[in-house]
Amino acid sequence: MLFRPFVRALAIGLIATATQAQTYPAKPIRMVIPFPPGGGTDILSRLVAQKLTDAHQWNIVPDNKPGAGGTLGITEAARGKPDGYEMVMGQKDNLVVGPWLYKNLPWNPVKDFTPVAHVAWAPVIIATSANSKYKTLADVIAAAKAAPDTVTYGSPGNGTTIHLAGDQFEKAAGIRLRHVPYKGSNPAMMDALAGNVDLLVSSVPSAMGQIKAGKLRPLAVTSAQRSSSLPDVPTVAESGFKGFDMSTWYGLLMPAGAPQPVVKQINGAVNELLARPDVKKAIHDQGAEPLALSPEAFARKLQDDYQTAEKIVRDAGVKIE
Repeated sequence: MLFRPFVRALAIGLIATATQAQTYPAKPIRMVIPFPPGGGTDILSRLVAQKLTDAHQWNIVPDNKPGAGGTLGITEAARGKPDGYEMVMGQKDNLVVGPWLYKNLPWNPVKDFTPVAHVAWAPVIIATSANSKYKTLADVIAAAKAAPDTVTYGSPGNGTTIHLAGDQFEKAAGIRLRHVPYKGSNPAMMDALAGNVDLLVSSVPSAMGQIKAGKLRPLAVTSAQRSSSLPDVPTVAESGFKGFDMSTWYGLLMPAGAPQPVVKQINGAVNELLARPDVKKAIHDQGAEPLALSPEAFARKLQDDYQTAEKIVRDAGVKIE
């Protein structure tokens, strides 16, 4: 007889879980975007939100919360309710690099988030204004060697993967550039186009619009292989620095404890999108490479990259109070 209440409770729990999966979402889903409008994270976030809305009639509300290299938006997302109605488009910069840069962040990327769906990865690009005197990466290196600390480059902020890619390039080339951090990719790009900084180091999605418009000249990508969106742009490795490889990634996460049926439902919906030719093209057009992963594989990637980032940040000597 004592067994019956347990069975009844278990059955009720299973029914509740099944019902939640069937009725989800019953209200709008908030998607935190930790960077300003116009940057690579914003572009991909809104693309995914719109495609999910179109495919499933969900109401996904993008909410830009920029600042502190993306960690302010991540902090807000970590404080959200784990009810399946709050998620964030995180990326390598803020999730795995940020915790090694900023003191006393109130969250841990592995313990305080539930990885939901990996979306894409993207190389970092080194570019300059179409009117710039620099035609190749070799031109930049020659100028920097002739006058150290005078060639400037803008990035989306201190300690981002993009900034660290610039730092790693300096070390590999044996040069010293002057880093100018901005609060996001878009303001850095605007200053690069205006000639206020010599170079732009950016994710490809953030820079793709201006590259297509002929206003920004790409010099090299930092990934191990060329970008399929920019097949004529050489890699840093091809430019004389064998083994150079720095890239970033984007993925959806929820606060720890998010309902597993919801996680699986969104993961399946996103992975279905990433297999569609029109979505693949849209992501490629922005300079990123779609990559679908299970929640478990995404969690392993998050943990591995978090552990690897400690050494990269330490070697760069970057610390933000």
